[in-house]
Amino acid sequence: MASRLQKRMTLRRKLHILRTLTNSKSVRKSSIIMDAFIHIYKLQLKLEAIKRQYLYLINHIQEVKVEKIGGEFLVRVRCKTGQNLLVSILDTFEEMGLNVLQAKVSCTCLLSIEAIVEAQDQGICVRDIEDAVHKAMGEQVGVEDK
Repeated sequence: MASRLQKRMTLRRKLHILRTLTNSKSVRKSSIIMDAFIHIYKLQLKLEAIKRQYLYLINHIQEVKVEKIGGEFLVRVRCKTGQNLLVSILDTFEEMGLNVLQAKVSCTCLLSIEAIVEAQDQGICVRDIEDAVHKAMGEQVGVEDK
């Protein structure tokens, strides 16, 4: 008898917790459970939407920032990891006559490059470097899509 009463109290406690978690106004057990299923379904839909948004951002992020610091340039690049993208960007630096003094590279989910470069030719400006890096990244994206 006490065991049955204890089970009933445990069930009521769990239903009450479920009811508060799902903001259910129902008092019947079946309604509370149905509200919980609906709540779980809505959470799954939200999770799928967040995953889609995350994948979109990962696939479409392409950021190039260049700052002039004294006679050197600080180049920051963030984009989707691609095949030989780092090599393509470094080749672009070499073609422009830029010496890489220091570089930090990370390739976890995104390719992230932070490099300090020095121009051999003093006629190079920030816009020239940005355009060249964008062009190198665009060529690599075109190679991947084929």
